[in-house]
Amino acid sequence: MENREDILQTVTQLWRKLMRMRWLLPALLAFIFLTSLAVHHFELLDLYIQLILMYVGINIILTLSLNLINGYMGEFSVGHAGFMAIGAYIASFLTVRVFPAHMAVWLFPLAVLAGGIGAAIVGLIVAFPSFKTRGDYLAIVTLAFGMIVKSAIENIDTLGGPRGFLGMEKLSTLPWVFFWAALSVWAIRNLVYSNFGRGVLSIREDEIASDLMSVNTKEVKIIAFVVSSFFAGVAGALFAHLLQFINPRAFDIIKSTDILIMVYLGGIGSIAGSILGATIYTVLLEVLRPMGIWRMVFMPLMLVMLMIFRPKGIMGLKEFRWFVPIRDLFASRLWREKREDR
Repeated sequence: MENREDILQTVTQLWRKLMRMRWLLPALLAFIFLTSLAVHHFELLDLYIQLILMYVGINIILTLSLNLINGYMGEFSVGHAGFMAIGAYIASFLTVRVFPAHMAVWLFPLAVLAGGIGAAIVGLIVAFPSFKTRGDYLAIVTLAFGMIVKSAIENIDTLGGPRGFLGMEKLSTLPWVFFWAALSVWAIRNLVYSNFGRGVLSIREDEIASDLMSVNTKEVKIIAFVVSSFFAGVAGALFAHLLQFINPRAFDIIKSTDILIMVYLGGIGSIAGSILGATIYTVLLEVLRPMGIWRMVFMPLMLVMLMIFRPKGIMGLKEFRWFVPIRDLFASRLWREKREDR
């Protein structure tokens, strides 16, 4: 028993020491990016493993974007698959029907960006009526939005209707997925720890008090929702050019539920939690693939157990020191010291 406690204490101390080495994060990111370039160029990994890694990256973007609304802002949105669908169809339409075929590879970043911007514009339109309501009503509005998007796409022949849309080249590669995943982590981390982010967090704690403290809660909600929609659209564009085929059924309520599971599995209000939740859920789904349809029963059951024994998820409201600005760590330390002095 003592040996086990000693090992646990040693591991904990080592982990804390690693978290204090802030220079390690950019070095690690650079190493992963260079590795992903080498893996893609020289095919160092099996194509199936590369596919799983790309799914993990896309799911990290989706989880982070939904965590901004559900975790950091405390609202409950279930329509993320709709924004993902908009990004997927816009980017696919551009690379297949608009861009010259021989330029598609070079113009792919523009297509992904256009998918994100398209989803953000629709997010802005949805945000105005959505945030006139509070609490559970936002969930109903976003659920209806997801159903409207799916039904609309099914009835547009130009986009393939219910048959789906195909013809995209496999333009989503490991380096591109890593780049967008790292960009989403960087953008949402900086947003959350900015003055604007304080406004987002204050809405989660108490919206009325936040309003009384001169936070423009309506504006903050709308901007956060638009940013979240943008990254969902980016994830959709990457997803479409990874599978090379999309149809409306890929973006139904089950997809939104998957994203919700990843958010609450990893932990609300945590960037590290989003990364962990997306990684664990994606890998587990593949590990449990031999179970067939039963894996779709096992995963929700796991979520139910998690909600009972750890309602805030693995990392709920906690963060790796790597993602926390130095000024926040310093302020937190001062606060603890003052509390101990009392």
